[in-house]
Parts: sequence; structure tokens; C-alpha cells
Amino acid sequence: MRDSLVQPPFDTTMTRFLFAVALILIAGLAPAQERFSIFVGSAQENVERMIRIAEIRDDDVVVDLGSGDGRIVLTAAKANSKVKGWGVDIDEKLVRESNAEAKKLGLADRVQFFKQDVFEADLSTASVVTMWMWPEMQRMLRTKILKEARPGTRVLTNIWDMGTAWPADKVDTVDSSSVFLWTVPARVQGYWSWELDYAGAKRQYDAVLEQNFSKAEGVVRTGNRRGVLDKMTLRGANIDFTLAMTLDGAGLTTHTFSGKAVSDSEIIGTVKMQRVVNEETVVVDMPWRAVRTTTSAYFSPTGAQPAQAMGPARPAARKP
Repeated sequence: MRDSLVQPPFDTTMTRFLFAVALILIAGLAPAQERFSIFVGSAQENVERMIRIAEIRDDDVVVDLGSGDGRIVLTAAKANSKVKGWGVDIDEKLVRESNAEAKKLGLADRVQFFKQDVFEADLSTASVVTMWMWPEMQRMLRTKILKEARPGTRVLTNIWDMGTAWPADKVDTVDSSSVFLWTVPARVQGYWSWELDYAGAKRQYDAVLEQNFSKAEGVVRTGNRRGVLDKMTLRGANIDFTLAMTLDGAGLTTHTFSGKAVSDSEIIGTVKMQRVVNEETVVVDMPWRAVRTTTSAYFSPTGAQPAQAMGPARPAARKP
């Protein structure tokens, strides 16, 4: 987040912001970060709201993209003695002043600032990512965050969101000033496979998942039957969904899956299997482990006789 030590009124801040950007756009020489992340002031109360909404906890690593005078990371570190953090900014003077402030506050062992382009920042260790830039810049960074940040990472912005395609999980608005919160979802799109030993048989499941940010849908095949994965929800690394499918030798069975993506290629959790046997409902809880695959048997032929192609009847051949 780009802030200054002076706290001008919101209208004055935005006027300065727009004026600075106008000058750079007229020049037409600045790369994306300079054009879309001009340094202006923001209110300390907004910084504290971001920290509160992020629910900062022990061992969090707070990363501020476009850190300005370092206020976000410094505020988080002061609020919790077990929090670490760092920020990046392209303004060398601000980086130097931020590190001096961290040393003055006795936080230099936990907080650092670096002169770096935000697109070069390594987000793999972050548990909280904050920023306040033009919406275009935040939109460009959205792609980087979704690719690099760990599932469950909380992302916060001030005033602007990151586009309509990824709605915020929470919006906190005070006096027309909004703070937005997202949780990075697990990356589950693709092919998955798992095996369940149920009702006297080992059953192979081959699923295809489609994902759009925090929303996902899927289909699955077991044996020669295919079905739809219903009520799928993604929340950070956690994934839940249900499946109702007729299984050979077991009949109609409801599956309720609940798991956590421990990596981009493995989900571990449990599944509740429920069916009716002799007019009584039988429920079995089982461990569940799904692994990512490069191909899927979902698309394999079922072995059924293909239907005869429809078309006009051919005339019988004449005998010579």
C-alpha cells in the first residue's frame, strides 16, 4: 500500500492522485507500475481496518505490494509480536525511510523493505498480501497472486477491488471508504483420481474439475457410470462437494466429500457414504485421498455398443 506520513482529506488525496497520473500518462514513458501506483496518502484508520479484517494471527507473514512508507507491515508487526513481514516499492527513498522506521521501532528483526518491482516479488511465503493501487494495477496483480500465493492466503485492498470476475469474500465500508478481503482458493481445475474400498469392492473415481476463481464445478466417472459433483465449495485450501450415484452392488449411494488441498496435486480428507440397506440407512465414514492426473478415464469409451447412425435408407443393390 502506498502511503505518506501526512494524512490529507480523501478528496485532496484523490485529486493529487489523479493529477500525478495525468502527468505521467501525458508523458507516455512510464511502465505499468509507475503509471498505476502513484504514491499518495491514505488514512491510518484504513490501515488499521485492513489489519483487523485480515484477522492477523501468530506467525503470519504480511507482504505489502507498493509499500510506500511501510505503514501496513509496521502496523501489523506492532499489533502482534509474532508477526513478520516485508514490503516492496520502486521508490528507493521510501524503502530507505521504511527500513529506518522499522529499526527505530525495534522491528527490524521482523520487518524489512526492498526496492523491487511488485511483479518480481516472491509471494510463496506470504499468508497476508495487501496493496492499494489503481484498479488496473490490482487487476494485473490478481493473476500473479492467484498463481503464486498459497491457498488460504488473505488478500486485502483499499478503495478498489480486483475486478468483477473475482468478488470479494468480505467488504467493510465506512463513510464510503471500502476495504476488500479475498481468500486465495486452491487450484483444483483439471483431472483428479481416487479409489474407495466400499461395499465389498474397490472403486476407481475419475473426475474433471472446472474452476473460475473461487467457484468450481465437476463431473466424475466410476465404472461405466458418470455423475455430477454437486454443491462444490472452495474456501482457501478447503474443498467440499457431494455426489449421488448408483454403484454396482451397492445401489444409490450419496457421497459427501470434505478435504484440503495439501498441494497443487493432492487433496486429503474424508468422505461419508450413505445408502439404504433393507430399509435402513447405513452410513460409513472413510478416508479420502485424491491425486491430480495428466489424463482422465472419464473420457474413455464405456464399452457400450454405439448407436446406429441415422440417415436415409440405402437402396438395395441390384443383381447383375
